[in-house]
Amino acid sequence: MNVVEVEPVAAVPRDRRDSRWDEHRRRRREELVDATLAAVARHGADVGMDEIAAAAGTSKTVVYRHFADRAELYLAVSRRVADDLVPRLRRAVADTAGPREMMAAAVDTYLAFVEADPELYRFVVHGVPSGRIGRSGPTSETDPIGSLSDAVGHQVAALIGTALRRAGRGTDAAEPWGHALVGLVRSTADWWLRTGRPLPRATLTAQLTDLAWSGLGGVIPTLEEHP
Repeated sequence: MNVVEVEPVAAVPRDRRDSRWDEHRRRRREELVDATLAAVARHGADVGMDEIAAAAGTSKTVVYRHFADRAELYLAVSRRVADDLVPRLRRAVADTAGPREMMAAAVDTYLAFVEADPELYRFVVHGVPSGRIGRSGPTSETDPIGSLSDAVGHQVAALIGTALRRAGRGTDAAEPWGHALVGLVRSTADWWLRTGRPLPRATLTAQLTDLAWSGLGGVIPTLEEHP
C-alpha cells in the first residue's frame, strides 16, 4: 500500500486591511462609549439613543453598526466603569494598614464613585436592558457591576478569611460574609442617592464600617481586640 504524503497547508496570512479595520472598529466603539458617558452626564441615566447619537455627532444607524442594540452598548459602558473602579478599590485597600481601615477605605471608595457621578451610577447599576439576564442570573457578560460586586466581595472575603484563620476557625464563611457586606454597601448607596444624600459621605462610611465591623466582631471575637 502506497502512502501519500500530504504537504501541510500553510496558514493564510491575514489581510492587513482587515487588521486596520479591526483597529478602526475598536477605536470607533471606544468613541461611542465616550459619547454615551457624555450623554449620561448631560441627560441623566434615562438617556435615549437619539441623545447618545447626537453626543457622538452621528446617527443611530451608525451607532447600531458598531453595537447590535442598546444592551450591547450598555455592557460596553458598564465594563468601562468597572475597569476604572475595581483598580481604585484595590489601591485603596492596599494603601491602608489594618483590616478595619481596609474595609473603611473600600466603602468610602465605592461611595465616592456614587457621589461623584450619581447618574452614571444609576445608569450602570439600574439600567440593565430587559432580556439580557439569563435564567441562571447575572454574569460578567450581562451585569458588569455584578462582576464588580464579585471582585469587591472577594477582596473583603480575603480579609475575613485572614481574621478567621487568626482566630483558629475555618474559613468557609469568608465568601458569604464578604459578599453580604458588599450587598449592604450597595443597597445603602441606593438609599443614599434616592433620598438625596441626607448625610455626608464620611458619616455614612463611618456608620457602615461600624456596623460591618461590629457584626464581624460578634462572630470573630479576635476582631474586637484589634479595632
